[in-house]
Amino acid sequence: MRPDRFTHFLAIDWSGAKGERLKGIALSLADAKGGPPVLVEPPRRGWSREDVLAIMRDDLPPATLVGMDLGISLPFADAGAFFPGWKESPPDAKSLWELIDQICADDPHLECGSFVTHPQGSRYFRHAKDHIGDRFHLPGAQTREGRFRRAEIAQRQQGVRPVSNFNLVGAAQVGKSSLTGMRMLHNLRDHLSVWPVDPLPENGPVVVEMYTSIAARGGGVGGAKTKLRSYEDLNAALDALGSAPVAGSGPIDDHSSDALVTAAWLRKIGHQPEFWRPKGLSRHIARTEGWTFGAV
Repeated sequence: MRPDRFTHFLAIDWSGAKGERLKGIALSLADAKGGPPVLVEPPRRGWSREDVLAIMRDDLPPATLVGMDLGISLPFADAGAFFPGWKESPPDAKSLWELIDQICADDPHLECGSFVTHPQGSRYFRHAKDHIGDRFHLPGAQTREGRFRRAEIAQRQQGVRPVSNFNLVGAAQVGKSSLTGMRMLHNLRDHLSVWPVDPLPENGPVVVEMYTSIAARGGGVGGAKTKLRSYEDLNAALDALGSAPVAGSGPIDDHSSDALVTAAWLRKIGHQPEFWRPKGLSRHIARTEGWTFGAV
């Protein structure tokens, strides 16, 4: 990994919510030359997923490492398939993105409602406390929390608690964020690389999956809670990451703080070879499940 491989680091706190303009989306950019990470100014009514798609397709600096807070794929290795028992189950992550985008083609704003209500697809998800698809729990599963990818198992070994991407319930769920994100990744296939589904290229922008709790831990945040809800706590984490502070005091929304701390974290570790060679990542896992950057 060349020390000058990336010149900018963009962190995207993503949202799977319904609607066009979403409070849950925040973007932060850090320059490899230094200085504090900065929030990217949203449109007047807030970000849409289509806005982010346009930036990633047309407006990225050419050597940008992009971290997105979502799952780039679903569990595969545990059952030898994303959707065991469904004949349409795709063979790899890119085919999964395509299937989701096709089924949701009529859903506005890159939403995923048609997939989670699909007669077959819905069977694999937990939709509500009392509405669990009959294939959410596989026979012989190791946990009642749903299925996990190899990267999520590695995250748990590092002390953070990711939720299954098949879970659509609760504040910590990332199922809908992941499905809407996969629609966007499908629409970006000819424009940038998505590691490790794609090999790391010598040049050009690269997207990685990231988990903001890992970034916060990198900034010295310990314990069960990893959200930074004040400028003072945020700047303490930025200092631990070797970053200049951002201006402000008092409360900050956690979408903004997640994006800011993660941009600084990506800048700190993005050139370190060990993060591009996690021990649990094989070619098969890369092609099917992908990986979470920072899970080593």
